Amino acid sequence: LAGACLTAGAVGAVTVAPRSAEPEVPVRPTAAAGSPFVGRAWGVYKGKGDQAWQPYVNATGTRKTLLAKIALRPKAKWFGGWIPNGDIATKVTAYIENSQAGDPDALVQMTIFRVRPWEHRACSRLPTAAEQTSYKQWINRFAGAVGDTPTAIILQPDGPFALCAPHGSTLPSRLVAYAARVLSAQPHTSVYVEAGAADWPAPGQQGGVDSAVKILVRGGISYARGFALNSTHYSSTPNEVDRGVAIVRALAARGITGKRFVVNTSSSGHPFVFGDYTGADPDNAFVCKTRNDPVTRTCVTLGIPPTADVANPKWRMPARTNDLAATYVDAYLWFGRPWLYRQADPFVMSRALQLVRTSPY
Repeated sequence: LAGACLTAGAVGAVTVAPRSAEPEVPVRPTAAAGSPFVGRAWGVYKGKGDQAWQPYVNATGTRKTLLAKIALRPKAKWFGGWIPNGDIATKVTAYIENSQAGDPDALVQMTIFRVRPWEHRACSRLPTAAEQTSYKQWINRFAGAVGDTPTAIILQPDGPFALCAPHGSTLPSRLVAYAARVLSAQPHTSVYVEAGAADWPAPGQQGGVDSAVKILVRGGISYARGFALNSTHYSSTPNEVDRGVAIVRALAARGITGKRFVVNTSSSGHPFVFGDYTGADPDNAFVCKTRNDPVTRTCVTLGIPPTADVANPKWRMPARTNDLAATYVDAYLWFGRPWLYRQADPFVMSRALQLVRTSPY
């Protein structure tokens, strides 16, 4: 449900599937291997492709200290159709080189937001033949640039929009599945297909978990390491863990076993249900006024910092959440960007500073 256009930043060669007459992606369960987030450094991109970077570089004193809480944390940068097919490999290469800073074993995190049309536009028309061909070419070049780089990729935020395709078409999902297959074929790439949030698809709206499973099965979860939750919403981490565990178990009941998930925590420091937002634009939710705003106030602030130490008591999660997270969650990550206007662009200094000041973490 968040805004779509996002600035991007920015590599390698690999053999991928043919670019025309692509075969249907079969559902073929795979078991998850070891977590990509454990036992290696996490790269931090430090360049103009991150809207928060230059404001941090230009800042001084207290402002710089505050902005460091955003700029110097590992995040999953967004790449999408605003980057032409002819430029995507170069952009990805540059991003990887910057993020790894000379360490080829460092993990690089990225988000792909490339299906067109998407979000509400996906409800009124399907991708044209030219758009499908362009998408596959873009994905092939992205995958070639990734090559053997250790990567974790969040695939197609706002996943529930796949369910509103005209006439029940699965075409948008098949494109996502194509990307899941091609990217997961890279030797050190872990793909997480986005499936909404604990409040989207909402419980009672065609089943919530059942709908999420439909998104994932159609979207190539059989190829991916797992799935991602809460990209653009503000749901609580305990609720997201509960939703994720329910999805894992529902997938297993269908024979798709061993899946893990990641949760965006950049926007959940003061959680609320997206549909309960009391302001005009939930995509640009008001930033909290203090660290102790009442729970009845629907506002956003930074949540748990990016970490694979998901059961650490310092996050102050319920014991049940910690137990479930230790079993099923690969990491709490930042692939949402509440410091940007409508979570998209541009960077808003006042939002960023207030997000840091009011975060309970």
